[in-house]
Amino acid sequence: MGKRNRGNRYTKKELTQLIMQIFMLNPLHAFNYRQISKRLDIHDTGGKQLIVATLSELAMSGRVEEVYTGKYKMKPLDSFVIGRIEFAAKGKTYVVPENDSDSMEIIIPTANLNHALHGDKVKVSLYARRRRGGGTEGEVVEILERAKTQIVGVIEISRNYAFLIPSGKQIPYDIFLPASELDQALDGDKVIVEIAEWPQSAKNPIGRVVKVLGRPGDHETEMHAILAEFNLPNEFSENIDQAAEEIDAEISPAEISKRRDFRDICTFTIDPEDAKDFDDALSYRDLDNGNVEVGIHIADVTHYVQPNTTLDKEAQERGTSVYLVDRVVPMLPERLSNLVCSLRPKEDKLTYSAVFELDENANIVKEWFGRTIINSDRRFTYAEAQNIIDAEEGELATELFALNKLAKSLRENRFKKGAISFDKIEVKFHIDETGKPLDVYFRESKDSNKLIEEFMLLANKQVANVIGNVTKGTPARTFVYRIHDEPDPQKLDVFSRFIKKFGYTIQTGSTKIVANSMNSLLKSVQGRSEQNVIEQMAVRSMAKAIYSTDNIGHYGLAFRYYTHFTSPIRRYPDMMVHRLLDRYLKNGNSATKKKYENMCEHASFMEQRAASAERASIKYKQVEFMQDKIGFVFDGVISGVTEWGLYVEIIENKIEGLVSIRDMEDDYYTFDDKFFCLIGEHRKKRYELGDNIKIQIISVNVVKKQLDFVIAEQ
Repeated sequence: MGKRNRGNRYTKKELTQLIMQIFMLNPLHAFNYRQISKRLDIHDTGGKQLIVATLSELAMSGRVEEVYTGKYKMKPLDSFVIGRIEFAAKGKTYVVPENDSDSMEIIIPTANLNHALHGDKVKVSLYARRRRGGGTEGEVVEILERAKTQIVGVIEISRNYAFLIPSGKQIPYDIFLPASELDQALDGDKVIVEIAEWPQSAKNPIGRVVKVLGRPGDHETEMHAILAEFNLPNEFSENIDQAAEEIDAEISPAEISKRRDFRDICTFTIDPEDAKDFDDALSYRDLDNGNVEVGIHIADVTHYVQPNTTLDKEAQERGTSVYLVDRVVPMLPERLSNLVCSLRPKEDKLTYSAVFELDENANIVKEWFGRTIINSDRRFTYAEAQNIIDAEEGELATELFALNKLAKSLRENRFKKGAISFDKIEVKFHIDETGKPLDVYFRESKDSNKLIEEFMLLANKQVANVIGNVTKGTPARTFVYRIHDEPDPQKLDVFSRFIKKFGYTIQTGSTKIVANSMNSLLKSVQGRSEQNVIEQMAVRSMAKAIYSTDNIGHYGLAFRYYTHFTSPIRRYPDMMVHRLLDRYLKNGNSATKKKYENMCEHASFMEQRAASAERASIKYKQVEFMQDKIGFVFDGVISGVTEWGLYVEIIENKIEGLVSIRDMEDDYYTFDDKFFCLIGEHRKKRYELGDNIKIQIISVNVVKKQLDFVIAEQ
């Protein structure tokens, strides 16, 4: 009697998944319904009939093939793809292939995920058939790497068990928590849960609480939750801090003798007001021949952090420092990042330098790369340096003014060669001692910022050039490049159609024509209400910059060779570059390409993860800033259009919220995915990207980082 109803314990979807798992684990074997029934321990007639029907449907869909009557086998598939799972809006799931040349859209039906989660690196088997409407369907056959095993959310406790309700939209499953695994968490607490197991036949993973963060809405709770949500650390372990404490910071005469000494040459740093880790310094001196010498001096982190040590492994794993709205989570412990390596004024510091002799037009006459020692004369903030540049007087005014003039020449030359000017608006907050945002403001890039930027770009470019630009016939050497591919023509076409509604156009053709046209557009939108939307869309039309050992150049900067050399305190790739440069300057053999390519992939991945955490922290503070403004009306611009509503950015503070389509009660609106607009069925009213619109705030959910708007009376 107990076995009669076993077929009914599985839903059709669950049964399909279990049958497909049998085929995937035994791709060379054929099975009939009796063999499947036996493996699944299903013995009742109804259950067997359901298996027969499921096998028939799987054969019709192309996922298995009937090799002879009643016997089925895994259908030979076209190929496998390695990529990462992306959970998109409205339940759509797809795989982003690792190989950029593989641009096809690979859709993964929910039944084919096989417990893969957002961000997981997976092996996907592609079906021979194509999906209706384009794209290829696939199935996860192996999870190669979990993006995260720890999930952040709010706990809901019942008498004998509990569930974690994940905070992120990209975890579609609640996590079951046995009563014995709650770690004293209270109902409603925000916690971190580790997935302990996930049986194949179970819909929900089973987890245990590993850390109680606190109550939702508390500043510290939410900042730690953001770090945990993106699987980023918030502190160093005791052994890492201890390793940093054991570093010998003394600079011996023997070490100084190995280096070029710049301590008597005018040297200074320019950094944000709240900076503590000073990666880079500039030195300046006039030469007798009328040219100038500019030294770009970078903290010599690799002198202190040796390969394969505890500190090095930790830095490599982190990949980058993480910048949230109120804090920095450093890549290296504070003793190194803020003290030993930081180029603090009036202290001897070890550096790795790129030194250039430049003529009055910023052309390179000579260049030199090597290890140095400096003693910075002055630490400027960007605001202090800007005031001196504007007034043309003050401490080191002559040097600052001369460097600014050279920087402008360097910038002008870049744009002539096709560089694109993306001066992105930075959203910043004035925050009180409790973490509450008091005000939103925008950081503007001025001459002092651009001065530093141009000389850092020069050093990065020339370091890459000296390694990569070898004579024909000379063996290439493995190196870490910062690459940026040309824009996808389809994305450019979408962008071109989008800006036409504002009266703008861009020219297509050669990369230089596109770049010049894009620069002209970005200049035209300065100060206009649509500026931020157009700038964001322009960035989205471009490829993402990544690290790679395969050099394709940097499209956005119009550099044939480019790397990251100038920030080893906060970026691990810069440490890799320092080591490789040192190796090759000493005529060492080429490093192992595969090893460095794997390190590049990890660094690129961690960089994207850190950027996502930064955006999440900004979004949280933006929503928190608006929580006392329910009922207020603001001028906005439509920044996104979807089938579920309109995203609107408030013009005065760049804060975005959603007008849900269900709250647009004056008509029945449908989404036109070709022109990215909502159209009223009866009145034909259109809402399009970039439209100016008045909105009223109707609700604020700080914990979910959500703002809800309705359209205000025009």
